[in-house]
Amino acid sequence: MPSFRSARHVRHRAEQMFDLVADVERYPEFVPLCTSLRVRSRRPEGQGRETLIADMSVGFKMIRERFTSRVVLDKPRLRVVVEYIDGPFSHMENIWKFRDQPDARSLVTFFIDYEFRSRTLGALMGSMFDAAFRKFAQAFEERANAIYPAGQT
Repeated sequence: MPSFRSARHVRHRAEQMFDLVADVERYPEFVPLCTSLRVRSRRPEGQGRETLIADMSVGFKMIRERFTSRVVLDKPRLRVVVEYIDGPFSHMENIWKFRDQPDARSLVTFFIDYEFRSRTLGALMGSMFDAAFRKFAQAFEERANAIYPAGQT
């Protein structure tokens, strides 16, 4: 099963990075391969937790796919867990964790593992997904740099 893990130190606070990842409706503006995202439902769980059901469309050139995920936003623990519900995968799980570091920096960890339901689709999109996942953390860091100017903590 393909998987990818990254850990990056960024110049923004963990809470800022959590908020950026939690703002899923903005993903089409900067996330690689994301062409659209629609939140179907939003359910507050209390104590700073919220669960979303969201449809994300991804594409590259002539290939387009849509999948549905459950997104658990756990602000007190500074953690986002994405669980696959429906679409072209047989399995997909994605976990973000955010931890403050000295000097208003934070450590952002990103993990994803997935498997396409179809071997053909896996062959067509697998290398694109691998390349996109390698750019995810960088895309979020660049977005943070754009919306949280230097010195704003």
